[in-house]
Amino acid sequence: MEFKHISVLFEETMEALNIQADGIYADGTLGGGGHSFGILSRSKKGCLIGIDQDADAISAAKKRLEPFSGRVTYVNRNFSCIRSILEDLQIEQLDGAVLDLGVSSYQLDEAERGFSYMHDSMLDMRMNRNAEKNAYTVVNTYSKEELSRIFFEYGEEKWSKRVAEFIVEKRAQKPIETTFELVEIIKAAIPKGARQEGSHPAKRIFQAIRIEVNEELTILEEAIRDFVSVLKPGGRLAVITFHSLEDRIVKKTMQDLASGCTCPRDFPICVCNKKPQVEVITRKPILPSEKEQEENSRSKSAKLRVAEKLKMN
Repeated sequence: MEFKHISVLFEETMEALNIQADGIYADGTLGGGGHSFGILSRSKKGCLIGIDQDADAISAAKKRLEPFSGRVTYVNRNFSCIRSILEDLQIEQLDGAVLDLGVSSYQLDEAERGFSYMHDSMLDMRMNRNAEKNAYTVVNTYSKEELSRIFFEYGEEKWSKRVAEFIVEKRAQKPIETTFELVEIIKAAIPKGARQEGSHPAKRIFQAIRIEVNEELTILEEAIRDFVSVLKPGGRLAVITFHSLEDRIVKKTMQDLASGCTCPRDFPICVCNKKPQVEVITRKPILPSEKEQEENSRSKSAKLRVAEKLKMN
């Protein structure tokens, strides 16, 4: 299947990055190369580091970015490794970076990847196919308490305990191996009257398992801090999220990086020496236009937040 991923909030992201003609940029979630194509098109002499833990994404992006082949370096790693990636490339600072935290259309639509509750396949959900932990591991080895926790925390599923109980009961008979097997268990666990209108009953559970498999939230705060640390003064970090948990982490981390002294107000002088590292450019997240939402339904939950690195005194 062709690697497809429609880059959401594309024009808004390009504008937010304030792209320089000879800048050095990083696309931490390369995907099909959409945002990277835009950056390279606008940065006439600049270069880009394209990072993705999915080898299929790297292969697809190489084709799409072929016109800029001399200006792109591809790295098959997780974006959380940005500091060591730059060290390996002997690059000290970036003029900007983008993180699009969505799952690509390709990953969702390719049945064998096991991301989607709409296609029957073996339980997988690994963005990095070389990773040991997959969805099968989570579903069949996590305790009832662990499953309930991730369903509630990562999926915000009200019926998390009941779904976990049903899964543990079913796997006692035989391992749960496919996405459709899991979907049927979820449907049986969540009462029909309690299902959200217009939303597939398995959506939240699949989201939670995917986040757990790929440790998406665990690495996010530290990764944002690391990206900010390698930005040049005036450089910008643009982060696109697709659910409230991600957005909450991005918002809180950027706000913390933008805050100064945290000493109690009654202290005569500052003793914490904390100084703002960024200016938050987006007081409220940028949302996709109605037109984009109509043309790409997967953009509806997208939010863009942007921070600019400050000059340090």
